[in-house]
Amino acid sequence: MSDVRSELTASVFKIEVAVGDQVEEGQPLLLLESMKMEIPVVAPRTGVVKEILPSEGDVVEEGAIVARLSD
Repeated sequence: MSDVRSELTASVFKIEVAVGDQVEEGQPLLLLESMKMEIPVVAPRTGVVKEILPSEGDVVEEGAIVARLSD
């Protein structure tokens, strides 16, 4: 299981994947919005989305776990 973390404090603008989706390394999982800029959070490796923790509109802190991937 791999944790995917936010690189900055921002609002969750859009969730791009759903639990159970197969994702490839580098694929956007969700978009964060900070100071009118959209920042993608990408999959660090190929895997299956096991959990998405925030909802759209939530504010996540830098370093917070936003998703979990498994093989």
